[in-house]
Amino acid sequence: MSTIGENIRMYREQRNMSQQELAMKVRVGVATIQKYESGEQVPDTPTILKLCTALDVPASELLERADVSNSSSLDPEIEYLIKEIGLKRAKLILRKAKEFSEEDFLRVMQMLYELKYNKES
Repeated sequence: MSTIGENIRMYREQRNMSQQELAMKVRVGVATIQKYESGEQVPDTPTILKLCTALDVPASELLERADVSNSSSLDPEIEYLIKEIGLKRAKLILRKAKEFSEEDFLRVMQMLYELKYNKES
């Protein structure tokens, strides 16, 4: 199976986008994109979401094509969380999160915090 870096390259090339163009859209350096694509570095969750937005691909697609069981291609914490909540729920959450602005994301996080801690009071 392909790694997340290979998937980033595949989707970038399908969209006729240069590494520099993708780097500008994601707001990282070209060297960082090169490291992702070569497998030298794995993007963190917020960066995965930015990459998905820039490449116009659902996060579930980007991750689904990658070997989720291979910890070298996916952040171990993400892998653990996907296993904990289930792949189906993780895909749904990531699809919705991709559409959120930073403000929406912060509002959702605040609501989740309030739900958890106001219930326990």
